[in-house]
Amino acid sequence: MIIWLASYPKSGNTLLRSMLSSYLFSEDGIFNFDLLKKIKQFPNKLTFESLGVDTSDYNELIKNSIRAQENMNKGRSVGFMKTHNMLFNFKGKYPFTDYNNSLGVVYVVRDPRNVVLSYARHIGVSVKEAVKIVTKSVSTNVMIQGNWSQNYLSWKAFRENNRYLLIKYEDLISKREETFLEILRFLFKLRNINLAVDQNKLKNVINTTSFENLKKLEKQNDFTEHVIDKQGKKVVFFDKGAKRDWANSLDKDLAIDIEKTFNKEMTELGYL
Repeated sequence: MIIWLASYPKSGNTLLRSMLSSYLFSEDGIFNFDLLKKIKQFPNKLTFESLGVDTSDYNELIKNSIRAQENMNKGRSVGFMKTHNMLFNFKGKYPFTDYNNSLGVVYVVRDPRNVVLSYARHIGVSVKEAVKIVTKSVSTNVMIQGNWSQNYLSWKAFRENNRYLLIKYEDLISKREETFLEILRFLFKLRNINLAVDQNKLKNVINTTSFENLKKLEKQNDFTEHVIDKQGKKVVFFDKGAKRDWANSLDKDLAIDIEKTFNKEMTELGYL
C-alpha cells in the first residue's frame, strides 16, 4: 500500500521527504541526500517501462497508473511515494490512484504567493509567467498537476476514514518538532503501529534537516534533484526557504491576482 507525500511543486515536499527518510530509513536520524532515494516519485518512467508501457505517450502512463501501482505494491506492506500530481480521473475513467493501492496521504501546502517566487527561480521563468502557471491547470510530459487550488482540493478526497493529513510548509519551518511529531503520529496510526517516538532520532532529524544544514549539504554534495537552467548551469535547490517573503518580493498587482484567484482556499488555510 502506498502512502502519498503529495503537494503542488515548490511547496515543501523535499523538506518533508528529508525529515521522514531521516527518521524512518536511518539508524540515528542524521540526514544525507542518499536517504531521499528511499522515497521515489510517481509517475516515473522506469516504473512503467518494466510493464512494457510506451513511456513517450503520457496518455498511456495515466491509463496504466493503477496497474503500475499494483505492481509496486506486490510483496510489500507499505511504501512512500512523492507526487505533484493532482488526484483525478483521466478522461473520467482512469484514476490516478484508488483505495486498494493507497493507504493515505500527507499533503503539504504553501502560500501560493511564495510558491510563484520559488517556482519562477526553479524553472527559469519570470515571476509573471510563474503566476500564469500556478493559476492555470498545467500538464507536463509526466504529470497533470492542475493549478495550485485544484491540486490542494483534489487530495481532500482522502479525508474519508482519516486517511488524510494536511501540513502547512510554514509550520514545517516555524514549528518543526511539533509538526513532525504530528506527521509521525498520523503515520503510526495509519499503519496501526503502537510505537513511542525515538527522541534521539527526532532531535537529529530536526537538527540535520534545518534549511541551513540542507543548504550546506547541497554545496558539499551533488544533489541529484537539481535542475539545469537555460545557460546549462546548475540551479541551487535550497535557496531561501523560509526567508522567501512575498510581501517584500512580489509585485503588488501579481499578489492581488493570486489572492483573487484563490481567495476561498487561501482564506480557508489562513493565508488571507
